[in-house]
Amino acid sequence: MVLNTFERIRALPMAYQTVMALYLCQRMVPNYELFHHVTGFGDPKPLQGALNACWDWAWQGKAVKVNFARWQEKVDDVTPSEHGHDMLGVYPAMDACTAISTLLQGLMDQNSADLVSVAKVSQASVAKFLELTEGAEMDAQERRKLLREHELAQYEIEVQQAILNYLETVAEHEAQPSQTLVRQVRDMIADEGVSNIGVSMAEE
Repeated sequence: MVLNTFERIRALPMAYQTVMALYLCQRMVPNYELFHHVTGFGDPKPLQGALNACWDWAWQGKAVKVNFARWQEKVDDVTPSEHGHDMLGVYPAMDACTAISTLLQGLMDQNSADLVSVAKVSQASVAKFLELTEGAEMDAQERRKLLREHELAQYEIEVQQAILNYLETVAEHEAQPSQTLVRQVRDMIADEGVSNIGVSMAEE
């Protein structure tokens, strides 16, 4: 039996589910950064600050104190609303905040379902972006075909499966993610160079 992406994430140890969710959140941050750059709304720093704290926690665990609830408040404070922003970019920016807030909630509650939800948010974000851009004038059948066959939709699933392949292999041999693993995963995101909807990552 072939498991689907979400079932495979569920089957991972929670520590590796965390790395997977972090990877997907980090890929969505450029969508927020672009929105911020265009509109001047909000601030990407709390998003990246929350992720940096979680990346450290992912391999150090209880050795580092992370106030997940406080970070969640900071992310919520800079989350845009579709009201007052008449532009498509608000949706991927909102989705980036939603993904990070969901990750933080999952770590706060030690709830694996929230970590799986991050993958769903990322996939849904790509689908919504395609619906609002190329799919805007299509009928329902054409739109379904677009969401199934568009390179961004396929790429999102391929990326999720590729990181899963990697984490499943490591998890077989190492009970906990190491600092080296976390660094490698972060390097993979930088090497990829684009967000889940194809926005280029800002040069550090």
